[in-house]
Amino acid sequence: MLILRNLSVALDDYNNLKACCAKKLKTDEDNIANLKVLRRSIDARKKQDIHFVYSFLIELKRNEAVICKNCKSAEVYLENKTDEFLPLRDKKSNPVIVGSGPAGLFCALEFINYGYSPIIIERGKSVEERVKDIDNFINTDNLNTESNIQFGEGGAGTFSDGKLNTGISSAFRQSVLQRFVDFGAPEDILYDAHPHIGTDILRIVIANIRRYIEANGGTYMFNTKLVDIKVCGSKVTGAVVIQNGQTSTIDCNCLVLAIGHSARDTFLMLRDKNVSMEQKNFAVGVRIEHLRVTIDKGRYGEYYNHPALSAASYNLSTRVNGEGLFTFCMCPGGVVVSATSVEGSVVTNGMSYHARNGVNSNSALLVGVSAADFGSGGLVCL
Repeated sequence: MLILRNLSVALDDYNNLKACCAKKLKTDEDNIANLKVLRRSIDARKKQDIHFVYSFLIELKRNEAVICKNCKSAEVYLENKTDEFLPLRDKKSNPVIVGSGPAGLFCALEFINYGYSPIIIERGKSVEERVKDIDNFINTDNLNTESNIQFGEGGAGTFSDGKLNTGISSAFRQSVLQRFVDFGAPEDILYDAHPHIGTDILRIVIANIRRYIEANGGTYMFNTKLVDIKVCGSKVTGAVVIQNGQTSTIDCNCLVLAIGHSARDTFLMLRDKNVSMEQKNFAVGVRIEHLRVTIDKGRYGEYYNHPALSAASYNLSTRVNGEGLFTFCMCPGGVVVSATSVEGSVVTNGMSYHARNGVNSNSALLVGVSAADFGSGGLVCL
């Protein structure tokens, strides 16, 4: 097997990938037994030459010499395949996970991989019920402060653009993407340079993850809010929760807080319990919206409506008076939504469906805010 990297493919050839590979390798198409896309990106630097750039994993039928300076052995790729963890059989108690966003869900999946039966506490509702509350808020402005775009199964990302971008290099990156595919995400996220699922498909994926966790011994507790932590010495012994107005304690010696960034009351509770926390830099700004066709024409020129191309994205950054100004969470063909979880506040986010075929595109325009701007030692809950 071999890897063919950085192969330029014309827009009109995006359905003829095997022929493009065979031409580059100077062999015939019938000699290609298997063809797997490893990576795909769009090169739009020259408006008169918009094209795709692919990398492939290729298996040939005949062991003939191929002529291609962009080829290399596939051994490195194959060696990076991660093995499944073996389950641990020595289980003392069920771990408790607070929050069912991406961090909480993947934490639960790992616990199950090791043979544990995690308990997932979620202050919001299941994704199916959450959709109803969000639709009701959009149509009537009647906000449910515990079930909205911030709180509920799947976290804020379920009702966002569904982008899967990361600024880190990790051996687990591909296995995380594969997990999403296993639960219903499209396979193109495994190789696209900017993988995207979309909120419509994410809702299905999140529900499938829950069903898998429950089928393997995990337990979900929706409409359940963490209000206190039981501690003996330096060890956690229990999680105090409120569910349907009733307070109870869940005994545990492992408590994972996957609470995201908007659970202000939980952060304040942790501060009062003298849990060690430190400030971090963040960014704040506004969301800007423009016609999708304007962005598409600006990126793709005369090819803006080519069937091989989806809605165009962009990434901008500059400095104003010494402060960094940049775009973030750009949503091609998406909509701006109200993402508040607090009465009387204004929070916006961008949301796209998988097709990204909305009339408008939008992006957050942000400025960096450092911990020094607020002084040291304080907890800031905006």
